[in-house]
Amino acid sequence: MLYNQVGRVRNSGIFVIETLGERQQQLLSLLLHSKAGLTIDELSEGLEITRNAVRQHLTALERDDLVRRGETKPSGGRPEQLYLLSERGAEMFPRRYSWFSELLIEAMAAEAGREAVGEKLDRMGQAVGRQLLSSKGSPGDTAARVRAMGNIMKDLGYAAEVTAPRADDTIEAMNCVFHHLAAKFPEVCRFDLGLIGAFTDAKVDHQECMVRGGRRCRFKLEPLPRPSDLKPKR
Repeated sequence: MLYNQVGRVRNSGIFVIETLGERQQQLLSLLLHSKAGLTIDELSEGLEITRNAVRQHLTALERDDLVRRGETKPSGGRPEQLYLLSERGAEMFPRRYSWFSELLIEAMAAEAGREAVGEKLDRMGQAVGRQLLSSKGSPGDTAARVRAMGNIMKDLGYAAEVTAPRADDTIEAMNCVFHHLAAKFPEVCRFDLGLIGAFTDAKVDHQECMVRGGRRCRFKLEPLPRPSDLKPKR
């Protein structure tokens, strides 16, 4: 994780368990192991902190959509509210997607060769780019598409910004959501290139890449010539 400040991570829409405080990590872990949910009293007992402290943590976690309210639990008096781990909260815990992706790409490379894998990933990226463009409607000219692409990359987990020299033709990402996989299979980068190129209708120059030792991934975009531009002038 390139961001160490929790606030900056939250603002970017990226969540990992390590960005939370120790108590909040423990609270989420308790909920992970209790699918039926836990009350404030049960969380207070499990964390060995006061009910008020539990409420403060729950308020923050609900605000970030990491915890949700479930049903109420009957008690001797007033029913007690149960708190559950949200779908987003569950996603904060480690998964093994990268390992499974490695198996798939290794199998594809063994069967068809790594160049064919790169071509396949490029086509996949282009297909996703066209699908996104269709679902969002045309965002306008190339500059507008570049800005929209930067926002899409943020949604995908990239710490991405549209940058100089004209602030409309270059996207810089300070992290790579496929970094571990791309370090082993650089062909994975072709998915990004296909996606960005198809969505922005531009030629993508991958000027800097973290897999190749860069400090960031920088994509310089040059608009493709339109059919009208190719007609000979009279």
